[in-house]
Amino acid sequence: MTAVLRAGVIGCGNVAGNHAAAYRDLPGVELVVCGDVDPDRAAGFAGRYGAAAAGPDDVFEYDLDLVSVCTPHPTHEAVVTTAAAHGVHVLCEKPIAIDLGAAARMIAACEAAGVTLGVLFQRRFWPAAQRIRAAIDDGTLGTPILGHASVLLHRDTSYYTADPWRGTWATDGGGVLMTQAVHNIDLLQWYLGEAVEVTAAHATFKHGAAIEVEDTAVATLRFASGALATLTASTALTPGLGTRVWVCGSTGASAGLAEYPEGSEGRIDVWAVPGTEAAASPFGAGLTADRALSEINGSLAPFHARQIAEFVAAVREQRDPAVTGREAAKSLAILTALYASAASGRPEPVPTLDEEITT
Repeated sequence: MTAVLRAGVIGCGNVAGNHAAAYRDLPGVELVVCGDVDPDRAAGFAGRYGAAAAGPDDVFEYDLDLVSVCTPHPTHEAVVTTAAAHGVHVLCEKPIAIDLGAAARMIAACEAAGVTLGVLFQRRFWPAAQRIRAAIDDGTLGTPILGHASVLLHRDTSYYTADPWRGTWATDGGGVLMTQAVHNIDLLQWYLGEAVEVTAAHATFKHGAAIEVEDTAVATLRFASGALATLTASTALTPGLGTRVWVCGSTGASAGLAEYPEGSEGRIDVWAVPGTEAAASPFGAGLTADRALSEINGSLAPFHARQIAEFVAAVREQRDPAVTGREAAKSLAILTALYASAASGRPEPVPTLDEEITT
């Protein structure tokens, strides 16, 4: 492996700037090329970061060591498997895919090629999120027995109509659950362990003229340990109320974090642990106006940068990154069951990645 790793970015949309800036600013990494299906967008984006512009398939002509995949959800499989075929380590934006079979094929391709596959869940890199994980690991909370995630956000209809792939089952894979709540579902399963059954319902209350997927959902989740959790999610609020994840353990202690406004650093808002000082609310005096998507993504950039730095270190050290493809598939498996339950009206089991790999 070369002393300087050569990096590329495929897909030059909203979140790609966080990846490009992280590679540009990371010692020992050179951002070489940025690719997109739109040549003008690729040229403008690449020019801002001092890189070459290319079509999405042409980026692999630049002798890359690693690449970030920031393309629409259903295209992840094709781009990741192409990267694997070229021997390029790959960091894919969430969700890993829109169906578990695609995720299994992506993981299998990378494992067969001997390349590292990581998936972006930058909210795990909040200090508050890691503090809760540490309190589970060191026994402060005991065994997690109860959890909750709320994802209560605002999106204008223009958010969905700005890109033709948004808001359909075929090209977006889902609505608020797939695109926004996946982060909080990931945190829930990171804290509570393997999910085995869910019951869900969803609806489209606000954006029905523009989308066919859900903008509002509720669910209950049961975990292998016996733990239970609830989930509420919506993009129909005005203004949005941000997100929260909370967990209670067998010691009776509980901890939670809040992201308000959306895109800000998650902060501990519940620290109900005997013998410790209770956490102050991070919400301040009251609600503020919703933030633009560019501002949300910009505020999250430092945590993208932390995860990208960790991924680069994993590539150099030839070890698994913090969030592997297999780890990222856990939240997708939960999403798969949530949508199945909403369709059937019954509790549904959470499928496993191994079931997909062996079928």
